[in-house]
Amino acid sequence: MVKKRVKVKWNRIFKPVNDCKKRYRILKGSAGSGKSVNIAQDYIKKLSDEKYKGANLLVVRKVDESNRDSTFAELQGAIYRLFGEDAERVWKINQSPLSLECKTTGNRIIFRGMKDDKQREKVKSISVKQGKLTWIWIEEATELTEADVDILDDRLRGELDNPNLFYQMTFTFNPVSSTHWIKSKYFDTKHEDIFTHHSTYLNNRFIDDAYHRRMMMRKERDPDGYEIYGLGNWGEVGGQIFTNWEVKEISQNPNDYEYTSIGQDFGFNHANAILTLAYKDEDIYVLNELYLYEKDTNEIIEEAEGKFDKKIHMYCDSAEADRIKMWKKVRYRASGVSKEQTTGKKYINVQIDWFKQRRIYIHPSCKNLIKELSQWKWKFDDKTSTYLDEPVPFFDDAIAAMRYGVEPWRKSKKLKSMDISKFGF
Repeated sequence: MVKKRVKVKWNRIFKPVNDCKKRYRILKGSAGSGKSVNIAQDYIKKLSDEKYKGANLLVVRKVDESNRDSTFAELQGAIYRLFGEDAERVWKINQSPLSLECKTTGNRIIFRGMKDDKQREKVKSISVKQGKLTWIWIEEATELTEADVDILDDRLRGELDNPNLFYQMTFTFNPVSSTHWIKSKYFDTKHEDIFTHHSTYLNNRFIDDAYHRRMMMRKERDPDGYEIYGLGNWGEVGGQIFTNWEVKEISQNPNDYEYTSIGQDFGFNHANAILTLAYKDEDIYVLNELYLYEKDTNEIIEEAEGKFDKKIHMYCDSAEADRIKMWKKVRYRASGVSKEQTTGKKYINVQIDWFKQRRIYIHPSCKNLIKELSQWKWKFDDKTSTYLDEPVPFFDDAIAAMRYGVEPWRKSKKLKSMDISKFGF
């Protein structure tokens, strides 16, 4: 194969990370710091190099299905950035099951989860075609328990034939809690095998101005959240509103559910979010997601084409009548959601109570809804040191789309006997 020179962009702050050969490489940082993009490029570069022949990488998230739209997508993107039009000549990309293999070195990338005992056993029995399992990348590492990591750590052992190889575990995460075991084990302890690194979106030279403006909005409206997700500092995200949700592979076939709907929250500077929702056995299922910034309605309609079923009723914020009309013109069954008057509790609190009475199952592709649910919390009163019965009004666009989409189900007293024709069946 003829070698071509490809210019790849890197963030300078990660150079010591990429040069590190210590056993534990721990990267904490803010959202948008570029840490995961850098790690993906670093691994693809090394695994494509004959110098590291015999190396193999295991990529882990707590929920195995989450890899497809996060780590696998990042690594695949790195392959195309590094090799351009020759990407598929150098790397074999398998979608099912997820795996990547460099054709020139034979080095492989395997993806796994640690959600339950069955998945943990699969990790213990991993075998590779050539060489050894040398590297492990744990994305969103705060999702794993210390026992999970110990199981992974035990996989890196034995003599290495290639003198250029070394055993290493890499952790990437937002430092959600100052009481997390990762902090006490790796940051509060000095050890020759531990390398720690801190980065923020301010260090990322590829961050756009719009992202910076959104972070400034967060700093103003949610200062505690900004400390963690903007500055990458250890903190506490207490007062989380929803804990009754999980990410899992769910059917995309509307016929597998009792009812379906589409929810949309309009936005421009903040996100415009659209979700396909389903209802079954009193639980909520989120099938897919469209999440866009700084797009006008015509651009969003173009992006939505083919992703959402026009026969399914779409529920939107009733305050945006002109936008609803535009969706109707292209044959979406769009209508506004009216916020009913409530006594004693605010409208949004009534919705929250309804959601808390059931489970929410989310397809792994809905990564923005997952992020929002992980961070959505009650306001904190510094004077009384208590959480208020009021959500922080920030980074909740996909959640708003979800709230609008379930309104026909929430308001029905006899859901089972409803005329379901208006829901797109």
